[in-house]
Amino acid sequence: MNSTPSAASASAPAAASSPPAAPTVSADHPGVVELFALLAYGEVAAFYRLTDEARMAPNLRGRINMASMAAAEMNHYEVLRDALEHRGVDVVPAMTRYASALENYHRLTTPSTWLEALVKTYVGDALAADFYLEIADSLPGPVADVIRSVLSETGHSQFVVAEVRAAVTASDRQRHRLALWSRRLLGEAITQAQYVLADHDELVDLVMSGGGLSQITDFFDKLQQTHSARMQELGLA
Repeated sequence: MNSTPSAASASAPAAASSPPAAPTVSADHPGVVELFALLAYGEVAAFYRLTDEARMAPNLRGRINMASMAAAEMNHYEVLRDALEHRGVDVVPAMTRYASALENYHRLTTPSTWLEALVKTYVGDALAADFYLEIADSLPGPVADVIRSVLSETGHSQFVVAEVRAAVTASDRQRHRLALWSRRLLGEAITQAQYVLADHDELVDLVMSGGGLSQITDFFDKLQQTHSARMQELGLA
């Protein structure tokens, strides 16, 4: 699961879905605080991940692109911090409850090459964005607006597509390696998402009461479908 749902990655292709039903969850549902806190920790973790991985870039252009994405993550964190403070919640202890699952995901998916870092940025973070946006569809307008606002910047990661496609077109070895890496990202993202849901009852109640993920198994199947579309986008299918 993304350290965060990187907003930059949310632009990747997604499976078609029916229009969301009218929200049935109260804006005061305790799970809203949990959702904002989970997102907030993800944004901070993504900032540090992107700044670290920028050092792997082979040129200045790549470092600048990663740095731009990292800056966007901190802007998104501030939106979530403000939303939590508006509810009287101290952001640091609230989001720290999610440290274990998100840090485990990053520990288990540490890229060893620049191309692996690019694929993780595009694919891994987009899987997390799918998760959050699916939940947002069942939430009241002001709550959903906060979630969508931190997933709204979609231009930064487009440089990933061109660079990865060029690399895998030139090398079957790279294509096979990165396809395996992409499948690993999917598996770890689903595993950590399941851990998060298992450990946080208010979040599960929010998800289930809104009907957004009333069939969680179906939702994880949908993640695999959108993942396949992104694999094709990157030339890894």
